[in-house]
Amino acid sequence: MVWLQLGLQLGLPLALLLLGLVVGRLLEKRHYASIRERERRLAGVLVFSTRWPPEVTASQRTSLVAGSVVISSDHFKTFVAGLRNIFGGHVRSYETLMERARREAVLRLKEEAHRQGARMVIGLRFETTQIAGRATPCMEVLAYGTALKPAASPASVHDRAMPQAATASAG
Repeated sequence: MVWLQLGLQLGLPLALLLLGLVVGRLLEKRHYASIRERERRLAGVLVFSTRWPPEVTASQRTSLVAGSVVISSDHFKTFVAGLRNIFGGHVRSYETLMERARREAVLRLKEEAHRQGARMVIGLRFETTQIAGRATPCMEVLAYGTALKPAASPASVHDRAMPQAATASAG
């Protein structure tokens, strides 16, 4: 009877930790696959951290774009990070978590820029904030920058204004 209680007291937490490891790795792999696919799809939207755009001959319209993600560590990573804090060293599990969060925030920024018709974002900046307490760390990563959209050419502005002017003079 004592062995059964001891087995349940030690076995159940270890089984849950193992389950967390397996499920966490599976979800992380799926997220990385999603990130890689969207990075390929949005490769046409260029992002620069510089304040000024590269040499551009056409005039540009600008708008602020942002991408935000809140990402949480699973209990297994938190457990391993706690052990790492005792012995010291790099906390690799948190490094990969932050890498995924930064990449996801940039992808969301690029998606917003693409929706607005922009082909380039300059002045990329990141802000990070810790949201949760000690049990399971939760971080928000905000990426923001200035989207550069091709300015409408004078001919296209004139073409759009013509039907309205013709309608006004006919009435």
